[in-house]
Amino acid sequence: MRQEPKYQIPKKGLTVWRLYGILETLVALIIAGGVSYATYYFEWPKYIYLIVAAIVLITAVLEIWIFPNIRWRVWRYEVREQEIEIQSGLFIVKRTLIPMVRVQHVDTGQGPILKKYDLANISISSAATTHVIPMLITADADELRAKISELARVAEEDV
Repeated sequence: MRQEPKYQIPKKGLTVWRLYGILETLVALIIAGGVSYATYYFEWPKYIYLIVAAIVLITAVLEIWIFPNIRWRVWRYEVREQEIEIQSGLFIVKRTLIPMVRVQHVDTGQGPILKKYDLANISISSAATTHVIPMLITADADELRAKISELARVAEEDV
């Protein structure tokens, strides 16, 4: 099997994934508040409060600490002259090779949170699907987008 791709997501990406985890935990907390209110209002058994609290706590630990660390550790990418390789996954490692001749267009995108942290996602579209390299520093993402575009143009001319 080939070596894994060289490049890893910047450390800022870990921070943003943790921020996303905080937002997801807040949603779980709002839902837990609704269930707790229903438990009080309908006089359901009191152990439901403990179950709800445990679910929120587990969600917080998983979404804020464990999942972002795992994602950051396993996400890798590399752009070569003939192909782009993307690797993700912990238990089921997914390695995707995108031939340059199949690349139709390349986009960068950033929402308000990514913009605050000066990060961007690169979307690589081929005839079949769209692949994303997340959480790259904006300048690096723009440079990589231009490089992929140039390599795809060269690959198309060679065909």
